Amino acid sequence: MRVLVLAGGLSYERDVSLRSGRRVIDALRTAGVEAEMRDADVALLPALMADPPDAVFIALHGSTGEDGSLRGVLELCQVPYIGPDARAARVAWDKPSAKAVLREHEIATPDWVALPHDRFSELGAVAVLDRIVDRLGLPLMVKPAQGGSGLGASVVRDASELPAAMVSCFAYDQTALIERYAEGIDVAVSILDLGEGPTALPPVEIVPSNGMYDYAARYTAGLTTWHAPARLSAEVTKVVVDTALAAHAALGLRDLSRVDLIVGRDGSVTVLEVNVSPGMTETSLLPMAVHAAGMDLGESLAEIARRAVARGA
Repeated sequence: MRVLVLAGGLSYERDVSLRSGRRVIDALRTAGVEAEMRDADVALLPALMADPPDAVFIALHGSTGEDGSLRGVLELCQVPYIGPDARAARVAWDKPSAKAVLREHEIATPDWVALPHDRFSELGAVAVLDRIVDRLGLPLMVKPAQGGSGLGASVVRDASELPAAMVSCFAYDQTALIERYAEGIDVAVSILDLGEGPTALPPVEIVPSNGMYDYAARYTAGLTTWHAPARLSAEVTKVVVDTALAAHAALGLRDLSRVDLIVGRDGSVTVLEVNVSPGMTETSLLPMAVHAAGMDLGESLAEIARRAVARGA
C-alpha cells in the first residue's frame, strides 16, 4: 500500500501542516506502509493522474485541507482519501454552519453570532458591538469563522477589549464568530474508526499556562500541560465521550476527527468545534490520545488508510 501525505499549503498553518505531515510519514513507515509527502500545488494533479497512490492522507490545515475543495478534486480524480467527504468537511470547516447542525441535533454549543467584515463596517462597529455585548453578555470568545490553531482567537472579558479582538480576528478571516465564552475544563476527544464504528479515545485535558489555548500554547513546549486521560470522573467522562461521538455523527464525519469541548463546573458538557484534519505534531492531541489508549499511531493510521482504499474500490 502506498499512501500520499499532502502537507504544506498556503494557509497561516503551513508550518504546523508540514510538521503534521512528517509525523504521519514517520508513523506510517514504522507500520510498513510506503509513504511520501507532497504539497498541494500545480504539480499535484499531474502526479495523481500519472501515478495514483492507493490512498491520500490530508495533513493540510486551514482551508485547503479542511474546506472540502481538495477532497472534491480527489473525488474527481477517483483517488481514495482518508477523512470525511467534501460535503461533510465543508460544513464542519465553517464554524457557524457546524454549530447550527449541532443545535439541530440538540448538542450543546455556546450561543453565537457570525459577523462578516462588510456588515461590521456597514452597520456601524460601535452599535453592532454594543448589541452583541447586550445579547451575549461577557466574557466572549472571538475567533475566525473558518480557521484553526487558535490563530486570531481571543477572550474578551471587558467590552473595551472587543474592538481590538475583532481587528485581530479579521486579520485571519473575513467573518468573525463571536460566542458566549464557556468557562470550565478544556478537553479534546479524538475519534477513530478502525472498522468497528467510530470509537472515542481517552479525552485529553488541556491546561495552558496563560489560560488561553492559542497558537503559542499549542505548539511551544512548556506553555501547556496536558493530562491524558483527562482528570474527570467516570460519569463525566462518559458524557464527554458520548457528546463527542454525537457531534461526529451529526456532522456526517468518518475515519477520524477531534472534538473540542468544555466541561463546566456543574458537569455540563459543551461542544466548541470539530476538527476534520486533526494536528499530528509532537504536541498535537490525537497522537496523545492514541498513546493514552495504548495504541500505536502508525498501525492506527495504516488501518484507516486500508479502509479508505477498500472504500474507494
